[in-house]
Amino acid sequence: MEQEHDVIIAGGGLNGPALALALAQAGLRVAVVDPRPGRVRTAEGFDGRAYALALASQRLLAALGVWGAVAPQAQPIRGIRTSDGVPPPGAVPFFLGFDQGELDEGPMGFLLEDRHLHAGFLQAMAEEPRIDFRPGAAVVAQATAGAAAVATLDDGSVLRGRVLVGCDGRGSGVAARAGIRRTGWGYDQTALVGAIRPERPHEGFAHQIFLPEGPLAILPLTEGRASIVWSERARAAEVIAALPDEDYRALLESRIGHVTGAIALEGPRFRYPLTLTLAERYVAPRLALVGDAAHGVHPIAGQGLNLGLRDVAALAQVLAEARRRGEDIGAADVLARYERWRRFDSTVLALGMDAVNRLFSNDNPVLKAVRALGMRAVAAAPGPRRAFIREAAGLAGEVPRLLTGQRL
Repeated sequence: MEQEHDVIIAGGGLNGPALALALAQAGLRVAVVDPRPGRVRTAEGFDGRAYALALASQRLLAALGVWGAVAPQAQPIRGIRTSDGVPPPGAVPFFLGFDQGELDEGPMGFLLEDRHLHAGFLQAMAEEPRIDFRPGAAVVAQATAGAAAVATLDDGSVLRGRVLVGCDGRGSGVAARAGIRRTGWGYDQTALVGAIRPERPHEGFAHQIFLPEGPLAILPLTEGRASIVWSERARAAEVIAALPDEDYRALLESRIGHVTGAIALEGPRFRYPLTLTLAERYVAPRLALVGDAAHGVHPIAGQGLNLGLRDVAALAQVLAEARRRGEDIGAADVLARYERWRRFDSTVLALGMDAVNRLFSNDNPVLKAVRALGMRAVAAAPGPRRAFIREAAGLAGEVPRLLTGQRL
C-alpha cells in the first residue's frame, strides 16, 4: 500500500519531529518514520542526559508550540565558566567567564533533559493532523521516481513524497543508500555521561573544564542537579566506566570538586565514543540531510543539537517558501539553497570545535602557555567576547525565521 506525503522524514529523535512540526505548520503533509517504538520514548525516566539549548533554539521551540510544555523543566543558563585544568590545592582557579548580562536578551540558553524534550515533541506531533507519525518502523529502501521520492519501510509499506529527509544520525542509512560519502575521524575519546547532585548550588552556571584527557562539562539542571559530560581517553574510559559507583564518584569529584564541592551520583551512567563525521554533500536528488546525518561533531560547547536545529529552521524555510512560490519543493535548485545556507557554516563550526578540542586536550607546556594567554586576552576584550556569546546563542549570521521565534 502506498501513501502520499509532501515530505518523508527518516528518524524520530529530535531534529525529525522539529522539522515535521515546522513543515506541518507551513501546510505540508509529513510522515515521520521512527525506528524506536513510541512506548520506549514515552516511558524513559530521569537518566541525566540533557541538552544545552541555545537561545535561538529555545525560540524555535516556542515558534513550534513545544516550549510551553517543556519550559517548567528547563534550567536557564545564566553564565558559562571555562577553565584550563584542575588548580593545585589551595590555589584560586582562573575562569574565563561569560554572563547573560553581556547578551542583553535574557538567559544565554537553557538546559533541558532528553526525556522532557522528547515528550514535548511527541505531544505536539500528536496534536498536528498533517503529521503521519510511524513509531517502530524503519526506512529500508529508497528511490526516486520522476518527481517523487519513494521510501520502503520494514513492514512493507511504501511512502511517496516530494522530498526524503535523513534525520537518522551519524550512521545515516538515508545518506549511505544515496551514495553520499563521509569524512571524519575518531578522537580516541569517550564521553562518560550522567548526573550528579553537587554540594555547592550551581546558580545556573555551566562549567567547561579542559583537562589533558579531554573536556569535562558540568551543566546545570533543575532541582539542584547537574549533568556531566566527561571526555576521557578511550582505554581509560573503559576502566572508569567499570568502576563501582563510589570509586567512580570519588574520581569524578577529584576532577570537579573545586567547582562543585562534594558530589553524589544521580541516575544511571552512560558512555559514547567521540568522533567527527561530515557528509560530503547535504543533498542528493529528492533528498536532504539534517543534524548528525549531515555533521556529527564533538560535544565540546554542547552545540550538536543546536546545529541540527539550525538545519531544521533553514530547510523548513527553504521548502515553505518554495511551496508558496509554486515550485517543486524537491527540485535540485530548491534543495541546493538549503545546502548553500548550511553546509559552510556547519563545517566551519565543526572544524572549529575540533581545533579547540585538540588545542586543549594535552599537557604540552608550550600550548598551555598559549592557552593561558589566549583565555586572558579574550577575558579582557569585550568585542570578541560578545561575538562568541552571540555565536553560541545562535544569533550570528543569517538567521532563519524560526530561530527568531517567528512561525513560517
